[in-house]
Parts: sequence; C-alpha cells; structure tokens
Amino acid sequence: MLVHEGDEVKAGTLLFYDKYRENIKFSSPVSGIIKEIKRGAKRVLLEIKIEAGASQEFVDFGAAPPNTLNRENIIEKLLESGIWPVIRQRPYTVIANPKDDPKAIFISAFDTSPMAPDFDLIVHGQGDAFQAGLDALKKLTSGKIHLDLAAGVTASKVFTNSKDVQINYFKGPHPSGNPGPQINKIDPINKGEIIWHLRPQEVLTIGKLFIEGKFNAERVIALTGSEILKPKYYKTKIGASIKNLIKDNVTNSKLRFISGNVLTGKKIANDGYVGFYDSQISVIPEGDYYELFGWALPGFGKFSFSKSFPTFLYPKQKKYRLDTNYHGGYRAFVMTGEMEKVFPFDIYPMQLIKAIMIEDIDAMENLGIYEIDEEDFALCEYIDTSKTEIQSIVRKGLDMLRKEMS
Repeated sequence: MLVHEGDEVKAGTLLFYDKYRENIKFSSPVSGIIKEIKRGAKRVLLEIKIEAGASQEFVDFGAAPPNTLNRENIIEKLLESGIWPVIRQRPYTVIANPKDDPKAIFISAFDTSPMAPDFDLIVHGQGDAFQAGLDALKKLTSGKIHLDLAAGVTASKVFTNSKDVQINYFKGPHPSGNPGPQINKIDPINKGEIIWHLRPQEVLTIGKLFIEGKFNAERVIALTGSEILKPKYYKTKIGASIKNLIKDNVTNSKLRFISGNVLTGKKIANDGYVGFYDSQISVIPEGDYYELFGWALPGFGKFSFSKSFPTFLYPKQKKYRLDTNYHGGYRAFVMTGEMEKVFPFDIYPMQLIKAIMIEDIDAMENLGIYEIDEEDFALCEYIDTSKTEIQSIVRKGLDMLRKEMS
C-alpha cells in the first residue's frame, strides 16, 4: 500500500502494487483525497475510496509517440503509470506478465453479451488515440495484433482504418464476442503459450497515455437492464460510483445491481462502483422469493432452454423479465447434453468441469483448460438444469493450475 487515508492524490498517483509482482502497480483514476481504505479478512485490500476534487490534476508521465520508443520504454511507461493491468493474458485470464513475449494480442471490438454496449459508438472520433494504443501494443509482441469485428454490420472507421493489425470477422450469437472463442478459431493456445487480450476502451487508455502523457481514466458506461427506466450511456471514470448514475432512473422493485453483464458480472450495492474491466451496469429484479409449486405451474411467462414450458412455441413473440431466482436448489450434476449446444469450443464441457472438480490436472490439460475462461461457460451455467455454479468451479480450476505451474 502506497497511500494512507487523508492523503491527496493526482490522477495517476500510484496507490498500491501486486505483492507477488511488485512492478505491477495500480493508479488513482482521479485527483482528490483518500477518504477510506477498506480491508477484509487477513487485511486483504477491498476498496480505496477517493473523493474527487472539483478540478482534476494529473501526474505527468511525458507524451511520446510509441513509434519512437522501444519495447522496454513502452513497458516501463505502462508500468509506472499504473495502466499495465488493463492487459490480460490467456491462459488463466490474469494481468499479463511484462516479462513474457505473447505470441499474439487479441482485441475484441464487439460484445455479444446481453444488453452490451456498442464499441463503435464508444470509440467514435478517437481514431488517433486508438491507433496510438495499437502502435504501443505492436511493440509488445513478436506476433500479430488481431482486431476482431462483428460480421454483417458496418464497423466504425476507427476500427476498419486501423493500421498494422489483422482484422478478423466473426458472426454468431454469444459468446462469439468473447476473446476465448476468437483465440480458439484464429490462434489456439497450447501448453506453454501465452496470448494477451484487451478491449477497445483499454486500447484508448493506452493510446492517450502516449499522446497526452497522463493516465486518462475515462470510461463510457452503458446503463442497462429491464429495471432501468431510460437506458443510456454515461461518460465517467474507472471505478466510479453508480449512485448518481442510477438516480431516479430505476423501478421501485427490489433490485439486483451488477457491474458488468447479467451472465458474468459482479453483484454490487446500489451505491457500489464500476468494475475495473467493466463497460456496463445491469439492473434486474432480485429473485429472492419462493414460488409455491412453481415446478407444477404451466410457466407461460417463463423462459426455458430445455423447452419445459410452452413459451418455446412462440420464442420471437415473448419478452422476458428475468430475475436472479434459481427456481430450484442443490441437486445432482447430471449429464443432459445441453451444454454442448451453447459452448463455443470443440471441447467436452461437462467432462472438463468434472476434471476440475476432482483436481485431475492431466485430464484438465487434455480437455483444453488452457484455452478457456469462466466467462466462456456463462451460458452453460445459465441453462444448467443442475443449478451448478460452473463459473466459480472453472475459476478455481484455473487458479489451481496456475499455482501448480508457477
């Protein structure tokens, strides 16, 4: 920890660093005063609350075109500014190690998750910053920069005019916008190989560092969900409070607030904060109710992937107000053949999950764990009739494997 409560900070002031990799640092997104440092069990750092000042001051890291710098200079600037953590790696989906040389870098420029923000809108008019970010990233790999776009739609010129990248087009439903399926189709990961990935807004943050010489933590956030009265976009900062964003714009129901999308996001309070990697806030009904004999009712207003309810007869005519209710409890983890219908890899998802549960590393490797992330199993978890917390199982497996291999 590099700051204390009451300290004044500028945007870009270093706040803390990774105790296992001390060169990985995290910076303040705004200038202001440290109001609270919140810790959990064993003094784990949970939150640093910063009260932003009326005017913003920035740490000057020095503007410099990426093309004039070498790889070491670029890495040093990204580390010292605290921007490096925007770059993540596969396998494991953790912050990239600056000592690694990835075989490629993937940028998914479209999002297929429910009610996802439109990246074409977000990057509009920021072509110079986006290209500067690409120029910096190009120095970090001996391989290709893959810029992945949605097929069948007119993409922003910010993307289509990008230089020194390989543009790939993908079509299909979610999760085609996730980096995992894209990497799997273009440049699959084998044991010992590393690929880095990030999203367009993170590329903009990198580009602005080299153009402006400062940590510009601006984020465009989409406010979405069935309980939002008027869905809209907000320009805010990384880690901003959602309290003012949702004010007078939600229903009076009991609500679940999610940083991210409804499939993979994190539950937050109504005065919680936007996640570091999130570009979306979702608000849906809280499902904390008991439905007497719900299994026996006809379910005319319910969605069912397994066609248990008659709504499958008119799928395009029905809009659903989905909540967080499991509609069931703990039960056996049974083979149904349903997961394979929504899983985007040529991998046996059920067998991989079971291998993780019994901690069989050899089986996990043979079944393709190096290519996947928990978000790739989100639809499997959603349709699973066994109500299994599949994403948390996959995350535990990835963490266990990483620890075993380190």
